[in-house]
Amino acid sequence: MSWEPNCEYLVEAARNRRPERLPIYEHHIAPEIVAQGLGVDMVFPGERSSIADYRRYYANQARFWREMTYDAIDFEAAIVGCWDNSGAIMGGKPGPIQNRSDFESFPFDEVPDRFWRNWTPHLEAMYDTLPVGMKAVGGCGYGIFEISEDLVGYEYLCLLLFDDPGLFADLYRRIGDLVVSLWTRMLNDYGDLFCICRMGDDLGYRSSTLLRPDTIRQHILPQYRRVIDLVHAAGKPFLMHSCGRIFAVMEDLIEAGIDAKHSNEDAIAPFDEWIRCYGERIGLFGGIDVDLLCRQSPGAILEEVVRKGSQHRQAAHGYALGSGNSIPDYVPLESFRALIAAAQEIRRSEAEE
Repeated sequence: MSWEPNCEYLVEAARNRRPERLPIYEHHIAPEIVAQGLGVDMVFPGERSSIADYRRYYANQARFWREMTYDAIDFEAAIVGCWDNSGAIMGGKPGPIQNRSDFESFPFDEVPDRFWRNWTPHLEAMYDTLPVGMKAVGGCGYGIFEISEDLVGYEYLCLLLFDDPGLFADLYRRIGDLVVSLWTRMLNDYGDLFCICRMGDDLGYRSSTLLRPDTIRQHILPQYRRVIDLVHAAGKPFLMHSCGRIFAVMEDLIEAGIDAKHSNEDAIAPFDEWIRCYGERIGLFGGIDVDLLCRQSPGAILEEVVRKGSQHRQAAHGYALGSGNSIPDYVPLESFRALIAAAQEIRRSEAEE
């Protein structure tokens, strides 16, 4: 294969510098898309899987991302799910913490053991299978707010803020302690796997943040700063992935130290607005609405992504082209391939200039 990955191009974009070659970025590509593209089964390895199963899975992941001309793959080791009665983040039920007694009896100290038991085989397999020049973007999966959603439940979390503000504050401090402990070991033991560290924490929806901006500033952002400081101390840029209309706290996120931002939806704001407001200060990844990839023909996608991607590349300092969210299993494979072909066309055009 003539394509040689070089994750430093993506790092340059995350540091808000224009890389010589346009990088492409995805928050996640569904295993079903990878399976279709390679013509293989993609069974996520679990507790009963062999070492060979883990290596096969990540070798296939790396092969697909490399064939699609990415410089880095995505990988997040999920924190949510490392306790009993998980699942409140999906809605419809309360989480395991509803009052002070639940909080004090919750086995926070047991979570790291379960986390590392779950994820160490994945991390070791990635060490064995990533090709030269390719690393991962990610780290410890789920952010401060999303962990609180799973521990309490979104609706119940909103009630807790008013019913017991002291417990609400203590909860976020304790989540911060947990997340910092996991990130510290991740960076110490597996930092070489990652070119960019990422936190995914959906703070908003189409019209607003999910909590009041002042609440985010008071309780969530201080915990972000602790993680961001760890990442920077390890010499890596920090990418924030958050869906929704979060303009009310973007200045605070930049002040907290994020280097780059991902996730955008045209119905909330065109990507040009993100570039106009923040492109001088942080890298901006994405720019291609998932709706376009779902609804338009491959030919129309190719044409539109070449047009938009070229504009974004010229307007932003640090830019990596990709979907505004991720590539779910309902995006047609040929539509995804059209996105990749558009990125390659922009690269070819720039090389000829």
